Amino acid sequence: MKKKILMPIIVEGKYDKNTILQFFDATVITLGGFAVFNSREKQALLRKISVGGIILLTDPDGAGKQLRSFISGIIPKDKIFNAYVPKIEGKERRKVHRSRAGLLGVEGMGREVLTGALSPFVVCDDDAFLPKEEITKLHFFEDGLSGGANARERRALLAREFGLPDDIGANALVSALNIITDLRGYREAVGRIFAE
Repeated sequence: MKKKILMPIIVEGKYDKNTILQFFDATVITLGGFAVFNSREKQALLRKISVGGIILLTDPDGAGKQLRSFISGIIPKDKIFNAYVPKIEGKERRKVHRSRAGLLGVEGMGREVLTGALSPFVVCDDDAFLPKEEITKLHFFEDGLSGGANARERRALLAREFGLPDDIGANALVSALNIITDLRGYREAVGRIFAE
């Protein structure tokens, strides 16, 4: 059974996310590497979801340090919980060559290393938390927020209701809403905004 982490985990890219999700039941948000520097949408999303705290886990190289420094500049430091992986020489299986630093990134770490890095954030007693009803893309479809003629405009209204950027994509909006509210809060907001 996967260990549960309630705080969102912020990682550099999709392969890091895939590795984390192999071992943990968690919400994992990717920075898209240095693309986060120029993405107002991603920065706004990170600010919004950091209200209850985030776990920041980057590669142990220079790029990882730069990303940590950038995130520390846009999110209050008391909302950032840093997790670190050790410097281990090697290359990820999917890559032909080692990284410039010659170190494994988060994606190359095994269960034991990641458990060590993230164990302070694991929920110890699953019974202490009631399962949260997740918002899904099916809910979006049923509520005219995807797949319809005015879906983009409807999503923009919903995003604004929760203080998110109105140009956020559907998948990112689902992820963000699942962090800041639950299905009940989503349904109440949809009812308020789109009441006839």
